[in-house]
Order: sequence, then structure tokens, then C-alpha cells
Amino acid sequence: MIRWLAFVILLAALLASAVGVVAMRHEARQQFVALQQAEAARDEQQVEWSRLQLEQAWLAESGRIERAARERLDMQSPDHVGVLVEGR
Repeated sequence: MIRWLAFVILLAALLASAVGVVAMRHEARQQFVALQQAEAARDEQQVEWSRLQLEQAWLAESGRIERAARERLDMQSPDHVGVLVEGR
């Protein structure tokens, strides 16, 4: 009778352990998929950030701004006599 009870207890422990292993493996796979998705999103954001930095550098280029001011707004550099420089 004691052997039968010990066998049933060990069998139940074995089944519980097997179910636990399966559950942990499933959770680990889900976590891995989530990690891969997060890394892919991070990579996309880094590409976008690099693109925006290049665009900002292009837009802030002084020669481009000066050219646009001359062409679109018909602006000209002031004469030296018309420039007032104040010192502190």
C-alpha cells in the first residue's frame, strides 16, 4: 500500500513537472518573439532617426538657406555701410 501511494505521488510530481516545463518553454518562446519584435522596431526607429538627422543637416545648410533667400524672397546682402554692429 505504501509503495502504491509513493508511486502515485511520484507520478503526480512527474506530470506536474512536465506541465511546468511545457508552460515555461511556451512562455520563453513568447518572450523571444516579443524581443525580436522590439528589436525590429528599434532598428526601424534608428533608420528613421538617421534619415531625419540627414534631412535636418540638409535643411540647415547655410548655402541652401542663402540661395533660397536670394531666389524666393529676392533678398540681398546689405552694404557694409548699412550694417550696425553694437559692442558690449
